[in-house]
Amino acid sequence: MSKTDVSGLSQLGSNVEAPTSPEAAVLERVPNGNAGTDYVVRFTAPEFTSLCPMTGQPDFAHIVIDYIPGEWLVESKSLKLFLFSFRNHGAFHEDCSIYIAKRIVELLDPKWLRIGAYWYPRGGIPIDVFWQTGAAPEGVWLPEQGVATYRGRG
Repeated sequence: MSKTDVSGLSQLGSNVEAPTSPEAAVLERVPNGNAGTDYVVRFTAPEFTSLCPMTGQPDFAHIVIDYIPGEWLVESKSLKLFLFSFRNHGAFHEDCSIYIAKRIVELLDPKWLRIGAYWYPRGGIPIDVFWQTGAAPEGVWLPEQGVATYRGRG
């Protein structure tokens, strides 16, 4: 097992102020010690929050991000701070979900990535957003995201 090079990180192990916006948030990466081996990394944010750009009211989602890394892994503290930066950010569900995925793809250039953003309803309609970079590579164990469709009282 090799030691991960963390010399280029600016947030891990440091007291860091929460970013004021997703654009200001710094996403960081570390070398993938298992590059050349296809495996899935999953991040789950079951209490994601952003603001409705029209009303300023909070919107909540359960977000699942799966990716197959290439040369890089996303550093988890920077990802947590990035996701937290949406708490006071006004954007539609679709914009938040796709922006998150594209920022990670831009940072990592993963072999594959998908996001499932399961938004809780406000006004009676849940809006779920799904996106992936392409077909998942064959031979990789890719579990279902396991988030049930919103049923309300049904």
